[in-house]
Amino acid sequence: MPKCSLFHTELLSKSIKKSLKLGLSSVPRKFPTPIQSHSHFSVFTIPSNNTSETELDNIGETEPPISDEIFKSSHKLGSYKPGDSTFYSLIANYADLGDFRSLEKVLDRMKRENRRFMERCFIVIFRAYGKAHLPEKAVQLFDRMVYEFHCRRTVKSFNSVLNVIIQEGRFSHALEFYSRVTGSRDSNIMPNVLTFNLVIKTLCKLGMIDRAVEMFREMPLRKCTPDVFTYSTLMDGLCREIRIDEAVSLLDEMQIEGCFPSAATFNVLINAVCKKGDLARAAKLVDNMFLKGCVPDEVTYNTLIHGLCLKGKLEKAVSLLDRMVSSKCVPNDITYGTIIHGLVKQGRAVDGARVLISMEERGHRANEYAYSALISGLFREGKMEEAMKLWKEMVERGCKPNTVVYSALIDGLCREGKLDKAKEVLSEMVKEGCMPNSFTYSSIMKGFFQIGDSHKAILVWKDMENDNFMCNEVCYSVLIHGLCEDGKLREALMVWKQMLGKGFKPDVVAYSSMIHGLCNAGLVEQGLKLFNEMFCQEPESQPDVITYNIIFNALCKQSSISRAIDFLNSMMDQGCDPDLVTCNIFLRALREKVHPPQDGREFLDELAIRLFKRHRILGASKIVEVMLQKFLPPKASTWARVVQELCKPKKIGAAIDKCWSSLYC
Repeated sequence: MPKCSLFHTELLSKSIKKSLKLGLSSVPRKFPTPIQSHSHFSVFTIPSNNTSETELDNIGETEPPISDEIFKSSHKLGSYKPGDSTFYSLIANYADLGDFRSLEKVLDRMKRENRRFMERCFIVIFRAYGKAHLPEKAVQLFDRMVYEFHCRRTVKSFNSVLNVIIQEGRFSHALEFYSRVTGSRDSNIMPNVLTFNLVIKTLCKLGMIDRAVEMFREMPLRKCTPDVFTYSTLMDGLCREIRIDEAVSLLDEMQIEGCFPSAATFNVLINAVCKKGDLARAAKLVDNMFLKGCVPDEVTYNTLIHGLCLKGKLEKAVSLLDRMVSSKCVPNDITYGTIIHGLVKQGRAVDGARVLISMEERGHRANEYAYSALISGLFREGKMEEAMKLWKEMVERGCKPNTVVYSALIDGLCREGKLDKAKEVLSEMVKEGCMPNSFTYSSIMKGFFQIGDSHKAILVWKDMENDNFMCNEVCYSVLIHGLCEDGKLREALMVWKQMLGKGFKPDVVAYSSMIHGLCNAGLVEQGLKLFNEMFCQEPESQPDVITYNIIFNALCKQSSISRAIDFLNSMMDQGCDPDLVTCNIFLRALREKVHPPQDGREFLDELAIRLFKRHRILGASKIVEVMLQKFLPPKASTWARVVQELCKPKKIGAAIDKCWSSLYC
């Protein structure tokens, strides 16, 4: 081909690229421009992500998307023809625009002209289908590659389609596609490491961990060596199934196989052990991380800080934050937000507000969730003025409140009995375009019940129904609890039946409220029947210490103390520890319902010993604490058990040494 012809073809290709990017007006005048009437879609129309496949098929039913003039050039060169590069440029640009109808026209024309189809062009189209959330179209085109376009498929195009399906969350479909293609006799596609990584990820997402492990073990047989992504994906799947020991053993295995872990690999394991509360193991993993030359990143520090906050070790979390900064790892919103949430959980919302100030001094803007946690915490601690001040500062700093923050403020105002102010904030919330959620309405109902105005609480419920608001278990629980507390058992039973009729499952609050209402009305046996029903329900509906205390109180009032003790034994067998209310119920019953009256010292002492024997140290310690508050000293043997379980000799020795050194220095 003469040089001028080659140059001419490249120039035309560049011209088409430019015209697709800048619009039709930039196409050179000597080439005809396909102008459409206003009643038709332009072939250059960019469909939105919501465009259906049927609508896509109707786009561009007019002229060809390209002009014949573009391809009138010189002779064929090798296996390529003049204009091939232009076709490939068109495919890339139409794929980038998401104009699938025009893509089909280009493919049809290439087929008519017996053009050579390259796999890379189809991969570009597959990615475009992925962006448009059309995995079915990608699969269809993959199947057409051989019989319609006579293009040889390789593992590259196969992986591309497989990834599109997985990105859409169609995990079962992905496995079916994998089995169909790799299991076909006519297929020459051999899975590679990326294929296995994608399939293992899919199996983990479906909870099929054992099958994922089998697939992992098959890789060497298929002459595929697992890489760091393979190990990390499988570790994550194992950790999600609480099979942490197996995940950690994979860490050792990968290093023996010569595959060096990355920071992301360690982060998966550290996150799992932190969630389990095993901070000592997390620390060992961090040490191992340093030994392997992996530097902890922001994710590592955030995970460790979150783990420390979950265990209530806020001082260590803050010190780790300082270490994070000194290691040139920049804390982000998640880091500060985690510490703020941890402080709020410990009843230290004021300290959380100080962290917020420090965060903003370092150039970080707090998000809505940090503000909502602080506002809720301040209200719970009775610091209404500080909460309102924080709300005002948040608005002044340009942080627009969302539904979560508005709901936190409304809940706090309702706790303080400021129902009128709460209703004003609710109106403002709706005007700002933030729709109230179940927590918002539940807070207002709860507030009206607390001030004894059950009528207005019921009106809020009716407003929710009139607005076609979808009530959930929380809303029903609040309404049932409020009606039972107000002595309106009949109305509570009606709501209970309505809740069951709509398919909602009562949670522990709803069950406890109904049992309390029945017991208060003297219907103890009906309450016990409902109590026994709880054991057949989901974990969130299992009885807790509050439910048991309702039963204990009802039985003790009937002088059925032996029966109440049977339930107490059952409670401890279920792993639920007694609290201060439990102790007070039984102490009162032993004083008032037993002849001769007992002070309860022996009863509590025996209870503490039983808990110690079951290694429930925290529960036993609470019983001993109650005994001391009630001036009922434990036996000497119980004291010895307390000292043995709670006092660590090394820590005591270290504390004594520190005291002596401070005295003599």
